[in-house]
Amino acid sequence: MSTKVKVKTISMRDAIIEALTEEMERDEKTVLFGEDVGKFGGINAVTKGLYDKFGGKRVFDTPIAETTIVGAALGMAITGLRPIPELQFGDFVGIAFDEVFNKLGKWRYMHGGQMEVPVTLRLPIGIAGGAGPEHSQSPQALFMHAPGVQIAIPSTPYDAKGLLKTAIRDNNAVLFFEHKLLYGMKGEVPEEEYLIPLGKADIKREGSDVTIIATALQVHTALDAAKTLAKEGIQVEVVDPRTLAPLDKETILGSVRKTGRVLIVHEEPKTGGCGAEIAAQISEEALFDLHAPIRRIGSPDVPIAQSIYLEQFYRPSEEQIIEVVRELLEY
Repeated sequence: MSTKVKVKTISMRDAIIEALTEEMERDEKTVLFGEDVGKFGGINAVTKGLYDKFGGKRVFDTPIAETTIVGAALGMAITGLRPIPELQFGDFVGIAFDEVFNKLGKWRYMHGGQMEVPVTLRLPIGIAGGAGPEHSQSPQALFMHAPGVQIAIPSTPYDAKGLLKTAIRDNNAVLFFEHKLLYGMKGEVPEEEYLIPLGKADIKREGSDVTIIATALQVHTALDAAKTLAKEGIQVEVVDPRTLAPLDKETILGSVRKTGRVLIVHEEPKTGGCGAEIAAQISEEALFDLHAPIRRIGSPDVPIAQSIYLEQFYRPSEEQIIEVVRELLEY
């Protein structure tokens, strides 16, 4: 970030609140709703203060009915509003799967572009303190198989604010996945307005030996591993896609061609996770630039433990990443 830009240090939660506030001030057609998002301010306190500022007509609670929440958002969108529905836990998107998969992503195309679907669906994800197997999952990869929807998954306050403002202004549906353990993480955010385009990855750390492609919380695990490996003289490049759809293949392939070795890390289960698709695309377009097989680290293919102690074994660790990077360098 340029030293000429005035910045402030805030949490990712506050960055999201700022994005919501600024976009609601900018466009009176923007409305926000979901379970307990009104006076209570949301189970993760990410809508705190918005009810008082914008009133009950623009910030309101709904029943615990995810299909209705997403279906209502679609109806509002095609009749001229710009809705921002929130599901308390991203896991529950399964209840509204048809509304997301068949409606948000397809209706504009099914109707010859006559209607726009400017819905930004916010979905908290990830393990966060013993919430159990139905409240801790990361289902974002499911929607890489859903043409028509866009997928944002920020890892920093800066990215969260810039991406969310872009998502809200977009005239097509965006699924916005927020890792719960990142809400309290602080980082620098410009004081003036800025936007981050969808489909533009960010190189969080430059390196020359191995590329790690990581998403959400795992970006920080990868950065910690990179710092440790640097003490051994191993230079790791960490690439954060920031959006899974559209996926910035140019940046990813550029990094892979530079290092010749790639590890993909994410919190969703390894089988069928976003790493599977990214690995396939690298294989198709940069196979002969590789010096070693593509490696992936995901969570195990098991339900997440309810125990706050056992759930820690579910998430990829710095130690796992370091071990795989060392293996890649043996080729």
